[in-house]
Amino acid sequence: MRSFVKTLMLAVALTVCCGTVCAQKSDKQQRLTREQLAEKQARHIAGVMAMDDATSERFVDTYCKCQKEIWALGPRRGKGGRRHAQTGTDAECQKEIKDRFDHSRRILDIRQKYYEEYSKFLTQKQIKRVYELERQMMSRLAKRNGNGYRKGHRR
Repeated sequence: MRSFVKTLMLAVALTVCCGTVCAQKSDKQQRLTREQLAEKQARHIAGVMAMDDATSERFVDTYCKCQKEIWALGPRRGKGGRRHAQTGTDAECQKEIKDRFDHSRRILDIRQKYYEEYSKFLTQKQIKRVYELERQMMSRLAKRNGNGYRKGHRR
């Protein structure tokens, strides 16, 4: 009887450990690259807006190109600037501010370029809805990741 209980306990322990290991591996496999995430977001937007297949494919392609151009600019300047503003010289602060303006200007240029692209196959109301859905998704993702992204805050 004792050996049966020991064998049963060993089997339960192995089952629990194997289940945990398998769950950890599948979590890593489910993590999407940012390209895959952008495509998934675009397909979600196209689905919500009930686009036909041709328009949907064109939208997904255009949306992904836009995201790649924005990513190519590099990361957005974060909160490090506030700390630097307290300790840096006026010239350093001025350079940092001008760099932020330049980065924002480049993003705006890309968004305007792709607005023109969207205008070729979407109506103005559809484009407005795309931007609303994109903002909602970004807000939801940021909340889930705990980035403190405030409601109504734009990128």
